Amino acid sequence: MFSYRFITTALLACAAAGIVHAQNYPVRPIRIVTATPGGGNDYLARIVAPPLGAALGQQVIVDNRPSRLVGGLVARATPDGYTLVVGGGTMQSVPLMETVDYDLLADFAPISQLERSPNVLVVHPSLKVSTVAELVALARAKPGALLYATGGSGGSLHLGGEMFMLATNVKISRVPYKSTGPALLGLLTNEVHMVFATTGGAMAHVRDGRLKALGVTTAKRSSTLPDVASIAESGLKGFDVAPWFGILAPAKTPPAIVARLYDEIVKVLRDPGLRERLARDGVDAAGNTAKEFGTFIRVEMDRWAKAVKESGAKAD
Repeated sequence: MFSYRFITTALLACAAAGIVHAQNYPVRPIRIVTATPGGGNDYLARIVAPPLGAALGQQVIVDNRPSRLVGGLVARATPDGYTLVVGGGTMQSVPLMETVDYDLLADFAPISQLERSPNVLVVHPSLKVSTVAELVALARAKPGALLYATGGSGGSLHLGGEMFMLATNVKISRVPYKSTGPALLGLLTNEVHMVFATTGGAMAHVRDGRLKALGVTTAKRSSTLPDVASIAESGLKGFDVAPWFGILAPAKTPPAIVARLYDEIVKVLRDPGLRERLARDGVDAAGNTAKEFGTFIRVEMDRWAKAVKESGAKAD
């Protein structure tokens, strides 16, 4: 009986301590770890960080790390709400192709999905094509001659190209860069012919005529890019490759802290000015609950496991 009471008392004390900790949270700056500058995750982290910091009364710092280090670094961080990650599809697809030092389902506490928006297939204007059909015809006429740029293995720029080849039965050659920013720069400088780019990174260059948009990668047109046809409606029925980005904490972060972060993040995402800014860059804000986000991740992992197997995508 004494042992039972002792354990019960200890558990209650720990729970009470966690509640008090959550009530005081945050008392120091918060770090959002994300991949190198130029990608969709860095873009979202830098948009969300200032208003989130203002709402929480503490500075929110964006900490850029090489993409392969991000998952493990945050998974091993103290689960106290002071180290978070803005990650996305790369964190789910890379483990499908190589051994990593984290488990996306076991090592993280989902907070909220920030967005799920299409990538956009963009080409350099020197490539004399204006539609997806024309691009496919050119690729068939010159197998392997067209070059598509990607960031690291397993990202949406990489798997978008793999799925495009599967859907069209053409051969295009992958040129890997260190991250999505340099990959887009490679297209702008005409080192490569095409990129399945993040909308946030590409659309400003499309507007000023430095790149040409052929289609968005979701099954339907994006509400934020209504004038850009989907690849699916351009003849590749069923084509649907959409990156997602969300914010997560290490597993075992107190639920009260996760709830506090969720509440403030959703308020940030509902701000009309921020939503308008995201929409200008072709990004559809999300803001689903932690439970919904966790379910979404599990479904996406199953879907991408099948895609990686069918395409034979490999890590660099």
